[in-house]
Amino acid sequence: MATNEPGSESKGTDVDCSPIPILDKIRVRGRVWSDLTAQYGVTNPDPPWKVTLEATCDVLAEGACALPVLERRSEEDQLSETVYAGVPFPERQLLALAHSMIRRGLFNEEELERRMKQVHERLTSA
Repeated sequence: MATNEPGSESKGTDVDCSPIPILDKIRVRGRVWSDLTAQYGVTNPDPPWKVTLEATCDVLAEGACALPVLERRSEEDQLSETVYAGVPFPERQLLALAHSMIRRGLFNEEELERRMKQVHERLTSA
């Protein structure tokens, strides 16, 4: 039986639900789109990165199938019920996708952290 505790494993699956430190940090301290829209007076209900998230999911399912759509959805469901249960959608979907990609070796925590710093620097340099 799945629990809502981060790091709990769902029985009968091979999804590694153990926490990933950088994603756990985001889960705990990250800001969600609804907070940012309120702070900055944005009226668009969808975050600007949602289209990129959906496109990334589509691209991963094409060609050599780095992350087939049914596997990704199953993993997303399991991770959403356990590790990322308290995170709202679509942020939960983003964290679940990053979790699956890291566990599959498509990139690692250090690469993600480096890219996040680059984006932060671009956004705060203006």
